[in-house]
Amino acid sequence: MSDHILVLNAGSSSLKFALYPVDGDWKALYRLRGELEGIGHAPRLHARTPQGPLAQEETLFCPDPRSFGPREAVAFLLEWLGQQLGPHRLVGAGHRVVHGGRRFSAPVLITPEVMDELQQLVPLARLHEPWELEAIRTLSQARPDLPQVACFDTAFHATQPEVARRFALPRRFHDEGVKRYGFHGLSYEYATHALPELVGERALGRVVVAHLGNGASLCALRELKSIATTMGFTALDGLVMGTRPGALDPGVLLYLIQERHMTVEQVSDLLYFRSGLLGVSGISHDMRALLASPDVRAQEAVELFVYRVVREVGSLAAALGGLDVLAFSGGIGERSPEIRERICAQLAWLGIKLDPDANRAGGPLVSTAASPVPVCVVHCNEELVIARHACRLLQQQGRIVRRRSASSAPAPLR
Repeated sequence: MSDHILVLNAGSSSLKFALYPVDGDWKALYRLRGELEGIGHAPRLHARTPQGPLAQEETLFCPDPRSFGPREAVAFLLEWLGQQLGPHRLVGAGHRVVHGGRRFSAPVLITPEVMDELQQLVPLARLHEPWELEAIRTLSQARPDLPQVACFDTAFHATQPEVARRFALPRRFHDEGVKRYGFHGLSYEYATHALPELVGERALGRVVVAHLGNGASLCALRELKSIATTMGFTALDGLVMGTRPGALDPGVLLYLIQERHMTVEQVSDLLYFRSGLLGVSGISHDMRALLASPDVRAQEAVELFVYRVVREVGSLAAALGGLDVLAFSGGIGERSPEIRERICAQLAWLGIKLDPDANRAGGPLVSTAASPVPVCVVHCNEELVIARHACRLLQQQGRIVRRRSASSAPAPLR
């Protein structure tokens, strides 16, 4: 029998999960990972072990799929995981929580007091935080004995200098927490572990990591610490995203409210769900669909996406005083050779030279040997970062004991 940490990454229509053995090699394999997708309309379970997909992959039968919400998804997953674990034991859980606000700059054991504070941050992360907190509550009700740890996307950026975090607003707002927090921190943290193996000592220099996906941002690293990022107070800022606009003149919002008489709710819906690639193209938020479409609107959306990334890489290179490494991660960054090629072609002035064959193959190194700036692809694993943090914190608090053994390889799942 072995002990395991459960990792949950909850969204409004999906629930990603992973199981890691506490006594396993932390650089090595999960025991089980997967996703419950289509929550609320057509729930489907995907799961795999290191050996491949599980035979239990299935579409869930629900008399009324609309009644199968995030709460039901967590309850179903717990029951299903119990069957998979067999004699093994679940000893803790780690959660991705997008916004930690002013207080939470490191992983924290979840208590009722912590939950009350996190609830106050929901308006700053409406796309993510409500579902993450719901998953925590459901798990707590089902397993009140199970310690849970919150790991924050904002925490990684706590190393940024104050000048990078400040808005040019009256000081009282900054003092009350209206500042740039930055997001995708768990992805960037994973990159800091992966980059030294890919580019050696260059990883300690001036690095820009591009986390490109439905949510997208860039982060400037020096000595593997965040010094600037494109997202700010909320996850709306910076790059063009799937359904979010990125950087926007605040005067546009005043115009929409004052002259177009849009309500706050309508503006919020516009910014979170109807803008970005979807808004510009009028076709899809999915980069794959846009790249495959001959529609000129799709081409314009892709062009804008690339243009904004290129501009912001230039901005972060200026903040760093140069560029030693460029890394791509996220769904688009990892899987779209065409987007990487377009971005790198417009960054040739930085000395970037892409290797077309290596780029099509997906890397991990996609630049030529002659490129002064190495370009690489990092396949991020946020779940592993969360599992490490949760295990470390629970060990420190005496909640779990990790038995270090060379023969601690976990037994296979049933």
